[in-house]
Amino acid sequence: MTVKDKVVVITGASSGIGAATAKQLASHGAKVVLGARREDRLAALVDEIKAAGGQAAYQVTDVTKAAEVQALVDLAQTKFGGLDVIFNNAGIMPTSPISALHTDEWDRMIDINIKGVLNGVAAVMPIFTAQKSGQIITTSSVAGIKSFTGAGVYGATKFAVRNLMEVIRMESAQEGTNIRTVSLYPAAINTELLHTIMDKTAKQNMTAFYQQVGISPEAVANVVNFAIDQPEDVNVNEFTIYPTKQA
Repeated sequence: MTVKDKVVVITGASSGIGAATAKQLASHGAKVVLGARREDRLAALVDEIKAAGGQAAYQVTDVTKAAEVQALVDLAQTKFGGLDVIFNNAGIMPTSPISALHTDEWDRMIDINIKGVLNGVAAVMPIFTAQKSGQIITTSSVAGIKSFTGAGVYGATKFAVRNLMEVIRMESAQEGTNIRTVSLYPAAINTELLHTIMDKTAKQNMTAFYQQVGISPEAVANVVNFAIDQPEDVNVNEFTIYPTKQA
């Protein structure tokens, strides 16, 4: 099996890792269905992909709303006749010390980083179970495999994603549904994620760090492409993507 002709839903697709992945997969013949909240960005990206000879569609999607994620998945089936992969990529990273008690940010991270992923899983699970194939790719973080000060709640959401993907993999093997999972653990990737940090000190520190070591989102897109391109009986399910300069 190859990337060519696979139907792939991508959330958080309007910029960064999502946009880079959409362009790369489409250039290799995948049919991509893009969801995010910024329609102008989505429309421009779909136009760019089509101009380059690719196939793409979009729908404005807030991943915290199950009905909107379901509608995105429905669009993929209606537009392209099926579904092979969902890439749960939407996420935010408003890091701050726990003692700062930015509880509104905690709630938003839980809603987007955990519930948003669960909404994606719920939307595709009946399809993948019925067809006994499918791939669920989710962006966790290096903060999902090790702890960082200032990222207690963010890391907690990403640890949760890691556990969820592994349990889906195990249960799928037990149930014989052949659903493959991929957990991505990006480190310092230059995306708009830093824009979600409201704590001034945390933002200054993170921005300076990313300026020193950050790499482009295409690095993650390469990994997603590789994972999708594997044979159906191969599940390459965990990838850590570090800048070479990052300790």
